[in-house]
Amino acid sequence: MKEFETIYSEYYDSIFQYVRLLCKDETWAEEITQETFFKALNRIDTFRGECKLSVWLCQIAKNIFYTQVKRQQKQTDYPFEQIPDTESIEQRLFNQETAFALHKLLHQLENPYKEVFWMRTFGELSFAEIGSLWGKSESWARVTYHRAKLKIREGIS
Repeated sequence: MKEFETIYSEYYDSIFQYVRLLCKDETWAEEITQETFFKALNRIDTFRGECKLSVWLCQIAKNIFYTQVKRQQKQTDYPFEQIPDTESIEQRLFNQETAFALHKLLHQLENPYKEVFWMRTFGELSFAEIGSLWGKSESWARVTYHRAKLKIREGIS
């Protein structure tokens, strides 16, 4: 149990920020984040270590978010606003229809593209911080991020 408290302390802020980007509502993000850690605690034995713990937690959070969105849509009976195709990749992640497809493409990217894109988009790290984490330069992080975006765009087209 103490280990899970450490996980909670270490990952709460990043999971909350990720969920807040998805739902654009702080109160709702807090609820989803809490539910995420509750589900993670109950299912920690299913974590196989094939991905980073933060990725696993974000996946749980994303699933909770989409489940709640589907429930709301059934109750309100109107679709989400559609985000125009001219938006950036980061903005498209908020579009209900393309979010899953983009996450699937991101999951298929090889490293370092996947990790750099993840750190920049969801972790909101600067290129200097990303470069430092990888033991590379800020320019390397920028180029890697740009290439990851191109690979994702190719997958969308």
